[in-house]
Amino acid sequence: MNSISWTVGHLAWQEQRYFIYFPTGRLIFPEIQERYAFGTPHSTPPLKEVLSAWRKITREADKWLDTVTNRKLLQFVELNGKRTDRMYGNLLQRVIYHYWYHTGENMAVRKILGHHGIGYFVGNIDGKAPYTPE
Repeated sequence: MNSISWTVGHLAWQEQRYFIYFPTGRLIFPEIQERYAFGTPHSTPPLKEVLSAWRKITREADKWLDTVTNRKLLQFVELNGKRTDRMYGNLLQRVIYHYWYHTGENMAVRKILGHHGIGYFVGNIDGKAPYTPE
């Protein structure tokens, strides 16, 4: 099972890769790429350290995400001048599902550790976050 702090770094890796590196070619934290990419060894880094990096990465990623249109979501990622088979819309969905997966995993870790007051699946999604059309 992944440690909670490793998972935070791993989610930061994905956001940095998909929403900063792919559209701009920049890596804010190269060490995130090296330590938390898919397939890298698991570890238990200081939570404060990875949360700080995650916060900075997600703030930077939000700048790009705030500009994304439906048209952009249908575009394929280009790396080094070559089109890949990855579409931005698919990457966005992948990140959402990835967060759900690791959120569940982290809840399981917390339950095993004896934590109480852990939330339930999605709760009152209809009342708090209903579907709204474009």
